[in-house]
Amino acid sequence: QVQLVESGGGSVQAGGSLRLSCAASGDTDTAYCMGWFRQTPRNEREWVSSITASGLGTFYADSVKGRFTISRDNGKNTLYLQMTSLEPADTAMYYCAARRSCFGDPLAAVTTWTYWGQGTEVTVSS
Repeated sequence: QVQLVESGGGSVQAGGSLRLSCAASGDTDTAYCMGWFRQTPRNEREWVSSITASGLGTFYADSVKGRFTISRDNGKNTLYLQMTSLEPADTAMYYCAARRSCFGDPLAAVTTWTYWGQGTEVTVSS
């Protein structure tokens, strides 16, 4: 079992930056692929980015490529999402998630992710 707790959300103006964190606890000896998703009340949960267990492989949705950077500190059991050049369309609840491998199943397939946090809210105003 892995417990995930997100933090770092908030309100920011368009063009601003935020850094989200996701602290993992529990079975942290097992190497997991980690990811970020986001969801608005009107839309389905949308995949944003993922990172392999080693941190050497990173993957991004086209909508955030070049603006968001995913990283992890395995010594601190923490996942990060650095968000820059934020747009109102980035407004959503952001969730971190974990599964055993980044490969095989599509990263955007929500049902393939085993563990989820409770989310942290990001609001970007124009």
